[in-house]
Amino acid sequence: MKIIDISQNGMPYLRVGNSGETLVFIHGLGEIKEGWSRQFELADQYHLLIPDLRGHGENDTQEGITIQNFAKDIVSLLDELNIESANICGMSMGGIVAQEIYRQAPERCLSLVLVSTFHYAPLHFGKVIYHIRKARTQLFSPTQQKVLAAKTCLYSWQRDGEEFYKYYKPKKIGYVQSLEACLSVDNRDLLARIKVPTLVIGCLYDSIIPVWVQIFMHKEIPDSNLVIFKNSGHIAKLEVTEKFNQALRHFLHINRIGEKTG
Repeated sequence: MKIIDISQNGMPYLRVGNSGETLVFIHGLGEIKEGWSRQFELADQYHLLIPDLRGHGENDTQEGITIQNFAKDIVSLLDELNIESANICGMSMGGIVAQEIYRQAPERCLSLVLVSTFHYAPLHFGKVIYHIRKARTQLFSPTQQKVLAAKTCLYSWQRDGEEFYKYYKPKKIGYVQSLEACLSVDNRDLLARIKVPTLVIGCLYDSIIPVWVQIFMHKEIPDSNLVIFKNSGHIAKLEVTEKFNQALRHFLHINRIGEKTG
């Protein structure tokens, strides 16, 4: 059963399934919550909770776009729904938000799944990327931006481009402010303090966030697991859906609280 609702602070979200542990999916920069539709099959075992972050999708809130507020909005949603703790899965920008949720409320995280994401952006490098991406939003039409994003993000862009276009819908203000927030992140002190089961996922042909970044994160997070997909660019959930979902199921299954405690 799929339910679309709006939280008390105005954040639209999907609920799919109604039994099992809660699994929160957090989308990437410029994406919308429906971009996780190929993962809806996990609702046979988990209660899926999938929000539109500020400035994205159906979320019209343009003020207060920060990684900290993204995380606070999701924690508030868990409070509102009386969900004590959840598995938190975030891709790219969503992975940064997942890290921030752990920073703010580690007790609310049963596990973390960090997909094609990063933990730190060096200052000067971040400024260069920000100005390049911001210029694209001003110089290119929305269609041109989508085509460029598909060619950059996808290893199989000719095959999966049309599907990508359905769920990549950046809003100019939300996109630019969210990009700036991402490039200000510094979680170098956080990784070694993560104490919940963590799965780090990288992709061999990711030209947005190179796979060595995820390998580094895996080495820094105690007892974390690492999965690298070969035939994928930045968006494994779309390009290698079956393998992605299998990896997620396996990780969540072996770390289920109920099974550990008997």
